[in-house]
Amino acid sequence: MEALCLWSAVILLAVNIVLIIKMQLMKAAAREIRIGLEEKLSSDTNTVIDISSGDKEMRRMAADLNVQLKKLHREKIRCQQGDLELKEAVTNISHDLRTPLTAVCGYLDLLAREEKSPRVQRYLDIISERASAMKQLTEELLKYSVAVSGEYIPYEPEDVIINNVLEESISGFYAVLTESGISPEISICDEKVHRMLNKNALSRVFSNIISNAVKYSGGDLKIALSESGTVSFSNKAPGLDTVTVGRLFDRFYTVETGGRSTGLGLSIARALTEQMGGTISASYNDENIVIEIAF
Repeated sequence: MEALCLWSAVILLAVNIVLIIKMQLMKAAAREIRIGLEEKLSSDTNTVIDISSGDKEMRRMAADLNVQLKKLHREKIRCQQGDLELKEAVTNISHDLRTPLTAVCGYLDLLAREEKSPRVQRYLDIISERASAMKQLTEELLKYSVAVSGEYIPYEPEDVIINNVLEESISGFYAVLTESGISPEISICDEKVHRMLNKNALSRVFSNIISNAVKYSGGDLKIALSESGTVSFSNKAPGLDTVTVGRLFDRFYTVETGGRSTGLGLSIARALTEQMGGTISASYNDENIVIEIAF
């Protein structure tokens, strides 16, 4: 009896050891699959997940994941190619439109000097307004295609003092803000905030955001720069809502209160901000829109 109990104990111990070894091997295989999946997803590679485990189910799981990874890689290449073709098409169309639009605007200027009836003048004013809107859209399309292609940012960033660039951008909009009846409330920290950025791109980001604020502002504008490198722009915008604000960075998205907005200003601001390693976000609360940038 004692021998039987001893043999039973030995068998149970052996089974437990085998199960423990099996579990450890499966854990190792699962870890190899997880690490391999992270590497494949984070890098632009067409290689597959390879595991050392001989377990059929774990190897089948790795094979199924490899099939999906190959499909994902093909879709990624197709999307990148399509995005590149779209950017090139936008750039080419913008260039092709500039010449005839310049000619149209030139002839409209000549017609403005001629004598004409009030009815003809009204028609010419409408044509001139539409031509100006088309010209603005063409210019914004060119700027957007340049921004998203990364050509705006030089290879070597420079030491930029955000305080100075922000002050210059605000000063550049002084006349526009005054005409709109907006007296901005400005709060810029005394400490100089240095960052390795592109000055022209940063100025473009600030200008686009201030321009957007002028379009939607309910009559106020608050601009603040903290020592941590966070810049916030806030103003009353009763005509907006949470859903609308959430889409402000989408290209070509406009709202009715935006007037002749092309829907590209904030898209360009986001593209340039992210290229410089920063983050940009928009929030809406109590009829206040807040756009925040952090470097």
